[in-house]
Order: sequence, then C-alpha cells, then structure tokens
Amino acid sequence: MKLKGLATGIGSLPYKDADPALDLIFKYVPEIPFWPQLPKRDVREGMLAQFSEKLPCLRVSREGVFFSALEDKDKELEAFYEHIISGDVDYFKISADFASGLHKFYQRLEVSFPEGIQYIKCHVTGAFTFAAGLKDEEGNALLHNPVFMQAIIKGLAMKALWQINLFRKFNKKIIVFVDEPYLGCFGSAYTPVNREDVLRGLGELTQALKAEGALVGVHCCGNTDWSIFTDTEGIDIINFDASGFLERLCLYSSNLKSFFKRGGMLCWGIVPTQELSSLETAGLLVEKIKAGVEAFVDKGLDRELLLDRLMISPACGLGTLDTASSEKIFKLLSEVSFTLRGQTP
Repeated sequence: MKLKGLATGIGSLPYKDADPALDLIFKYVPEIPFWPQLPKRDVREGMLAQFSEKLPCLRVSREGVFFSALEDKDKELEAFYEHIISGDVDYFKISADFASGLHKFYQRLEVSFPEGIQYIKCHVTGAFTFAAGLKDEEGNALLHNPVFMQAIIKGLAMKALWQINLFRKFNKKIIVFVDEPYLGCFGSAYTPVNREDVLRGLGELTQALKAEGALVGVHCCGNTDWSIFTDTEGIDIINFDASGFLERLCLYSSNLKSFFKRGGMLCWGIVPTQELSSLETAGLLVEKIKAGVEAFVDKGLDRELLLDRLMISPACGLGTLDTASSEKIFKLLSEVSFTLRGQTP
C-alpha cells in the first residue's frame, strides 16, 4: 500500500453539530475522510461511553459511563456471549445517539460519494484505554478483572467489525484506528500491565479486523515501548506524535525494520495539537518530516519504503480545543500533505 503523504484525522473534533465537523473533514482530508467524535455535543460521545452500548454491566449517566453491579453480572455476561458466539455484529451497532458524526458521515457518503476518496477511516477506543478508565464495584480498574477485560476486547472488536460492515458498501479500503492513549506510558508505574497481556489483547482485537480485510492502525500519542506495536502482527499502521516522540521512536529501529518488512506503515502526527504556535508553518513541518526520514535512514531503514508508506495526521484528537484552532490545524495538515505529494493546494 502506498500512502505517500495522504492525510487523515484522529477522531474527536470540538463541534457540537456534525455538519460543520464534516465540512472540515471533506475540505482538508478528502482522500482519507473519517467520522468525527463530538464529545462536546453529548456525554455519550466520550471515548469510553461511545463504545459502551451492549457491553455487559456498563451504564451511561449524565456524568459518563460507569460499571453497574446492581443486576446479575453472570446473566448479562451470558447474554453478551450468546451474541458474540453467534457472530451477531449488528447487535453491537453504534447508535446515532452515541455517534451522530458516524451516521451523518455515512449519510453524506451515501448521498454524494466524493471522487477523490482513497480510503475510509473508522476508529474504536482500544481495550486497555477503555478498561483502565472504568472501575468495578470494588473500585478496581476493569483492566485487572480478567473476565470483563476479555469481554471488553471482544465487544470492542465487534464495534469495529460493525463499522467495517457498514462502510463496506462504498467499495473502498477501510482503515480502522485503535486508539490507545493509555499505553503511552507503557512500562512505567502508571501502566501496571505486562507485555504478554498487551500483545495478546492487541493481537486478538486487531486480527479480528484484519480477517475482514481492513487496514488496522494504532494511535498512541505518548511515549511508550513502541515494540508492543511493531511486534503485534495485526497492526499495519503506527500513529505517533512526530512533534514530541520522533527521537524515541528512532530507538526502535530494529523493530521498525521487521515492521516495514511485513508491510508496516507510519502515520506521522506532525501537526501539534496542544502546543501549536503561531510560528508553525507547513514548510517547517515538512522539513521536520524530512529530517525524521533521514534519522530513520541513518538507523538502516529504507528511504523509499518510508516515503511510500507515510501518512500524516494531527498529533492527537482535537475534542478539547476550539473550532478556530481545529481549522488552523487541519489547514496546516492539508498544506503539508500537498507539499509531500508535490501538488499545489
């Protein structure tokens, strides 16, 4: 797959209505459009609540999603696994109340499908980030409850499979990003999970999506042990914060060689989202990418492969920002993409 500087977004945008969010997406990232998460619109569009429908013992209130042990857990788990075992993907659909951007994105594509689209990007919160953000009745993160952790992995995989099935009708290659910000500190005291469990969990979720023909990416906006992603065979694309952690990723050159050898790609989160200054220009960001490519080449990676399998994005989601900043970030992103592809905006 040759990406050569194509641009996309991560997920969240700071709009309360889907239409202006979609206008932004189709204007600035028309080759790889994505459906927008709108956490400012409704608490149900938060990155945990949005994917909580039909997962066992999870409820949503005005404050967000929470674990409820008031009812029969075993009964809920039994009913949940009946749908898993039967392959009932539609049972796990994401409703319009929880993702208005997804449904309006689909409707726009159905009414008038833009000619320039090369890929359609979907996303789902990763199992480790999801489980780390929820606590059981004893106050422990579901991350450490093996029964519910396994249910979360399977449920989120079904949420992603439902998206693949929904957008398959448009006959474009589908990219699914698994968003794992929690793993940004993997290896520290703040992420008390072992490597084997991470590889197993990532592998189980991503292989289910690979089996349906999707390209699978992982988004991690912090510093981490990048080998947990390069060594997970179901991951095709690693999305990293190129402004903050390029040098750290270079330390994993041997892992990256194996990753590229099996067809891996990098999505450079090249436009800063939290520390964007008025001095940032497309030219400076392009130079940063070029310098980064040379740093990887110095570590023994192939220049042509790096350039062919290079896509770009903002460093992270934009849900906490204002709309003016969001527009500025996507405009810069578009200009960088045009420059990398040798085109004129």
